Amino acid sequence: MSVSGALRSIVADTRPLQNSHFRRLWIAQIITMIGAQLTVVAVPAQIYADTGSSAYVGLTGVFGLVPLVVFGLYGGALADHLDRRLLMVISTVGLIVSSGLFFAQSLLGSNVWVLLCLFAVQQAFFAINQPTRSAILPKLLPAHLLPAANSLSMTVFQAGAIAGPLVAGVLIPVTGYTWLYAIDTVTLFATLYAVVLLPRLPVEGAQVGTPGLKSVFEGFAYLRHQPVLLMSFVVDLIAMIFGMPRALFPEIAHVSFHGPEDGGIAFALLFAAIPAGSVIGGVFSGWISRVEAQGRVVLWCITVWGLGITGFGLTVFLAGHLTGFMLALGLLFMVIAGAGDVASAAIRSAILQTAADDSVRGRLQGVFTVVVAGGPRIADVLHGGAAALAGTAATTTGGGVLVVAGMVVCAIAVPSFVRYRVSRLSVETEGATTSA
Repeated sequence: MSVSGALRSIVADTRPLQNSHFRRLWIAQIITMIGAQLTVVAVPAQIYADTGSSAYVGLTGVFGLVPLVVFGLYGGALADHLDRRLLMVISTVGLIVSSGLFFAQSLLGSNVWVLLCLFAVQQAFFAINQPTRSAILPKLLPAHLLPAANSLSMTVFQAGAIAGPLVAGVLIPVTGYTWLYAIDTVTLFATLYAVVLLPRLPVEGAQVGTPGLKSVFEGFAYLRHQPVLLMSFVVDLIAMIFGMPRALFPEIAHVSFHGPEDGGIAFALLFAAIPAGSVIGGVFSGWISRVEAQGRVVLWCITVWGLGITGFGLTVFLAGHLTGFMLALGLLFMVIAGAGDVASAAIRSAILQTAADDSVRGRLQGVFTVVVAGGPRIADVLHGGAAALAGTAATTTGGGVLVVAGMVVCAIAVPSFVRYRVSRLSVETEGATTSA
């Protein structure tokens, strides 16, 4: 194999970008992501500046999670009833309007309750937009390109999670919050442009009428009889609930690695390490498109995540010795964990997009949105309580070990997930037929 061929097999598979619709959506995501992350940072920063209270800042968790859960599930039901292009247009316009209202309130004089309500509205539109966006990919791309497409999208998201806070940190003292909201509003028009150019995307076998709670419950009923799809959610919940120690980062940075109480370099590096690993994993994700044993590889990727978190916990145990070296080693373990996480997420998304019927795909993507948003928040509560009893090092290390043990239990309990595989030959042939 030539050097160029070897590189193509290692670095991210960019073949999905040959599809003009996906390419426009992906480029728009790059433009929009920075703006979105600016708002994510600006909202809690403005609330704290206005109130001086971390309790008010903490309310963003409630005002953000509730609409994510409610509209993530209901938005998925809408995505199984309405033309998905139309729903994408409506939800994108909603995001633009809510961002514009953030800009207006900052310009005219802010109120903490107005901010929190606007944040809830924005998260509701995001919760409708996200499952719809994921559900349309199988209509735009052949099955064998879905893992690569998911990896490309997730890499952009994680890069934005790193760059957004850094840019916001630089701009807030210079421009204030108003211009951050303005940037977010303007950049969202890139997504609207990409969405408007999509073809009509009706749902195969869509039910008539307005979806209600019955439609949501039907999605769960479908999931109950699909063990492979169900396990794709279960393994992610295990990984996040037991293995996401972000609530402990402030204490670990201050107590274990001797950073200042109000942040500092160690604090920033701890928060950036997992997204950085995800970006690196996404850049070198060419192998994902060649995976056939998708269920087994997901279990191995989450095991890598668990081992990475376990290694990080051990460096916290040893942080009193060679503190700088242990911090660097701990960051390396979390980078490895992040790389395992992005690979798992890309393959699990592909399983969900290909193994589910089109008539329920939106609802299952809604469940996926809720799981991704809810797992880390549950982890924040559990890790915080456990650390108060056992300490940060034991909690982090034990959580990583439980993730690894959980993957073993899942493999034994649901062998159909371990055996789940796709034939590259069949999906590529199907993809060629679809593209033609």
